[in-house]
Amino acid sequence: MIIEKVYLPKELSWLSFNQRVLQEAADESNPLIERIRFLGIYSSNLDEFYKVQFANLKKYVLIEQEQAQSTSNAKHLLRQVTQKVIQLELQFDQLYNELLLEMARNQIFLINERQLTSYQETWIKNYYKQNLRQYITPILLDSHTELIQFLKDDHAYLAVEIICKDKISYALLELPTDNAPRFVLLPSEVSTKNKSIIFLDNILRYCLADIFKVFFDAVELNAYSININRDAEYELNTELDSLLELMSQGLKQRLTAQPVRFTYQKDMPKALFELLINKLRLTEQDAMPGGRYPNFKDLANFPDLGVKNLLNKRLPSLAYNRFKKFRNAFATIKDRDVLLYYPYYSFGHVLEIMRQASFDPAVTHIRMNIYRVAKDSRFIHAAINAANNGKKVTVVVELQARFDEEANIKWAKRLIRSGIKVIYSQPKLKIHAKLFLIDRKEDDRIVRYAHIGSGNFNEKTARIYTDFSLLTADPAITDEVIKVFNFIENPFKPVSFNHLLVSPQNTRQRFYEFIEREINNAKLGKPSGIYLKLNAITDKEMIDQLYRASCAGVKIRMIVRGTCVLVPQIPNLSENIYVTSIVDQYLEHARVYIFENDGKKDTYISSADWMPRNLDNRIEVGVKIFDPILKTTIHDIFNLQCNDNVKARIIDKDNMNNYVQRGNKKKVRAQHAIYDYLKQMESSV
Repeated sequence: MIIEKVYLPKELSWLSFNQRVLQEAADESNPLIERIRFLGIYSSNLDEFYKVQFANLKKYVLIEQEQAQSTSNAKHLLRQVTQKVIQLELQFDQLYNELLLEMARNQIFLINERQLTSYQETWIKNYYKQNLRQYITPILLDSHTELIQFLKDDHAYLAVEIICKDKISYALLELPTDNAPRFVLLPSEVSTKNKSIIFLDNILRYCLADIFKVFFDAVELNAYSININRDAEYELNTELDSLLELMSQGLKQRLTAQPVRFTYQKDMPKALFELLINKLRLTEQDAMPGGRYPNFKDLANFPDLGVKNLLNKRLPSLAYNRFKKFRNAFATIKDRDVLLYYPYYSFGHVLEIMRQASFDPAVTHIRMNIYRVAKDSRFIHAAINAANNGKKVTVVVELQARFDEEANIKWAKRLIRSGIKVIYSQPKLKIHAKLFLIDRKEDDRIVRYAHIGSGNFNEKTARIYTDFSLLTADPAITDEVIKVFNFIENPFKPVSFNHLLVSPQNTRQRFYEFIEREINNAKLGKPSGIYLKLNAITDKEMIDQLYRASCAGVKIRMIVRGTCVLVPQIPNLSENIYVTSIVDQYLEHARVYIFENDGKKDTYISSADWMPRNLDNRIEVGVKIFDPILKTTIHDIFNLQCNDNVKARIIDKDNMNNYVQRGNKKKVRAQHAIYDYLKQMESSV
């Protein structure tokens, strides 16, 4: 029997993931403010979806139209995507209104400009003058206004109707969210437990007369929210001299890229609406009506208000106690490999290693690569301090890290000013690996200490993303890490790796070999199995290999946070594949690959998902875990995640996002169980 291979459209699978985020906002077992913040995460995710995946889908539609294809698959998918987004947005609106009521029950009131007391009105006028006015510069809309040139992607605006006795004028106000909080806690004139919060938008609505009276004798002023998302892709002109120039040009392209989504307040006057879409060169079909508040992504930073019972119980970061037993971090790592798992363990351990390396007289050379770093990165400051201390420092800066390009350009320039050697990736070959390598002179020889991980060197995200970091002085690994840095400098020079999985060099081929081995073992009746934890799986060639393995009887267990194009549980195709997804307090970001290997279990951590870009078009690094204790730790963590019956959802062909049923089993919430497991492990060190 020939079974047709089945794949889910990646756009619909991604929207299904974002629906899981909405489920967390709907989950009444989550604290109230955390539920509100999940609405913000959902909204931020959707913005990125439009800027990347939706924009690409629209390009495919145009290509099909130009080629006059008889069947338009992209157009059909675009309709499905639009219908799914409309469905999700209706769920969002319903949840938002429900949470407003729940906030009121908890004496928290999100009020608008019409609900202010006289005391609050006076306070707001002063707040505007002291904190906002300096950032407010209206843009008047006339026949010469090039709206598409200056309207910023992802920023919130108010389109203002200025009604005078003899004419109607229009203007735009940009919400100064880079300089002021989106949510402002209002004072109360009487002693009360009630907390009143107002959107920044509504402060500007209340102050419209103060803004425009200097030049307009308006009899009426009305404001309506708008927001655009632009295509986030850009074309690189490789004839330019440097990657810095390339990326600067690419960013300018993004700033003026065609909008792919325009949201507007649905009660906006038709004349104003038509003016805006004409200037943005859009049609009514490109516009999405909405409410009074654009950019709900700011809900992700909703203030905690000092009410602990409305927030998740904080799980204090654990200390890796083996570090306390040795004189310095290098002695700890040399004694035995170290495995950190954030945010359960403190990211401060890695920062401390870099701090020590920056002034350790024995350290001669530090190499690192950065992809996304914190705004005021202690990690990069350590590199600068090391250079100031006379050490050789090499930093690979990924200028093509989407949405972090501008920040990384600034870091690159600062590093260069500090005398640090800065290396950039080749155009269209991103470096997504998470590496550093420290050379240390010990007994007249160089000993190298390496970091290989699944997450960025970022203090902020390390508090909310789950990621693994391996720290090792094993020459079998460190000798290959130095080869990776050499490969980054010269990606066209032949190189081979035995213990590392390095994309685009050997990762895909090694996976094929591992899967083939599991297939052969299953046919011989030997122990076989494949266990994967990924953010996404969209590579159809890899999926086909997993389908082959399933048909051969290999049991495959997967945990996929986001997009999953693979369709599990299809008879005679994927019936041996079971997939769940966990969305919870922390963002599941670690990548783990485990292959049964006749009971010996080859175990890897990596920076790479199973997507074409990660396997073929980026420099990614995965590492085999040799230490038996560390292997057991990873297996135990994976098993706890497989047994989650609180926050795990089943991935199926219908994208239903049904929760795993607990039945009579013990309640297992993996993220809390992992914390308890690691805490217990540290108490015995």
